[in-house]
Amino acid sequence: MTPADVAEFAMGLPEATESEPGPGMTLFKVGGKIFAVLTEANASRPDQVTLKCDPDLALHLREQYPAVGPSYYARLPHWNTVVLDGTVPADELADMIEHSWDRVVAGLPRTTRDRLQRLHQDQP
Repeated sequence: MTPADVAEFAMGLPEATESEPGPGMTLFKVGGKIFAVLTEANASRPDQVTLKCDPDLALHLREQYPAVGPSYYARLPHWNTVVLDGTVPADELADMIEHSWDRVVAGLPRTTRDRLQRLHQDQP
């Protein structure tokens, strides 16, 4: 996936919003909470996306794909950074983005969570 593909997929999730807090960085949120951080390449790093993840799954993904590692900024066990170098299959990366959205939605108030989960189930 390219950065544009990541952005398009993330924005296709129910009630996802997008903001740019600074140059080269795009935040994707649901319910006011971040589920993805897309960072453009610069002289010191390639294009990458940081996603929330179940800690056990995060470790598995890091072992499975060299392009997946712990997040430099979040420094928490439930955030992974994925280098967008094409080595992670597009469908796997889409699953990671969706999983991140799901993890954030799971932490929202029950009425909001239930509504968003229904919207997500109703998507084609």
